[in-house]
Amino acid sequence: MKRGVEATEAKTRQQLAKEFVDTWTQPDKGKEDADRQTFWNDLLHRVYGIVNYYDYVTYEKDVRVKDSMGKITTKRIDGYIPSTRTMIEQKGRGRALDKPEPQSDGVMLTPYEQAKRYANFLPNSEQPRWIIVSNFDQIDIHDMDHPLDEPKTIMLTELPKHFKDLEFMVDIHKQQIINEEQVSFKAGELVAKIYNELAKAYAEHADLSDTHIQRSLNVLIVRLVFLLYVDDTQLFGNEDMFQAFLERREPRDIRRDLISLFEVLNTPLNERDPFMDEEFAAFPYVNGGMFANEDIVVPQFTQELRDLILDDASRGFNWSGISPTIFGAVFESTLNPETRRSGGMHYTSVENAHVR
Repeated sequence: MKRGVEATEAKTRQQLAKEFVDTWTQPDKGKEDADRQTFWNDLLHRVYGIVNYYDYVTYEKDVRVKDSMGKITTKRIDGYIPSTRTMIEQKGRGRALDKPEPQSDGVMLTPYEQAKRYANFLPNSEQPRWIIVSNFDQIDIHDMDHPLDEPKTIMLTELPKHFKDLEFMVDIHKQQIINEEQVSFKAGELVAKIYNELAKAYAEHADLSDTHIQRSLNVLIVRLVFLLYVDDTQLFGNEDMFQAFLERREPRDIRRDLISLFEVLNTPLNERDPFMDEEFAAFPYVNGGMFANEDIVVPQFTQELRDLILDDASRGFNWSGISPTIFGAVFESTLNPETRRSGGMHYTSVENAHVR
């Protein structure tokens, strides 16, 4: 059965994160005892799609702790996610996360140090990989594989831009973040929006009925979406390389630098200019013809096009949830069939694009 756009209005993760922020920045929110469980349940359910959050996270988890006086007492961990070994220490709004506070044995500990003390007395099988400390307005993420590093800090108001930084809480093998059908539909919707915005950019100075322009549009959108996919799957080794590339540029610079980037991606490392700018040199060689020089036309980017790609398609959507098979089908089902026939749809599957 053919599905119309009106059948599903899938919200992006960024939109859901914005709604979550709107709820939890209200002045009546942020009470340590009354709101902490609701806060994390809402975050896991609304933003990360955990349906059975009541089974997914354990609150008030008992842990027997020996204090500095040698006394053994039972403490309670605010939150613990067994499947990803994530510990949560939640403080009330206004509590400083870097300020030591007196414990029952008189020792002064910061909220992180308090959580670390609890963690030290858990069985080896439950030792946390991640410790999250929050006061509702700020979320500090401590990676216990790097215990001496400074925590990664996310301000609540910035969550829509950084929701990916908390995805480690979700066990992707046991919990599907977003239904695959919904993800693929949203991907197709985004491809269509980018396609239409690119068509407007081409139409400013070119005839859209021209075969070469049609082919250029098709090739360009495949390359752009491939780079968005690579960002989220870290196929290039670093996270969000293409996003950062776009963020550093004004719309008037993107056309020129995209042409240069495509050339770099199509050039083996041993054939590159040794004096190439470090930003470009950081990108690997992609075999398989994805970026082969086909003399395509790249239009001038507008602010609207830049914002669409950055805000909606990069920061606001996780392409890693799309399998290579669906990835190809998205293009086949989204792009105009007449345009594909006349312009020559160019699609290299993810399996055939080899990064070196």
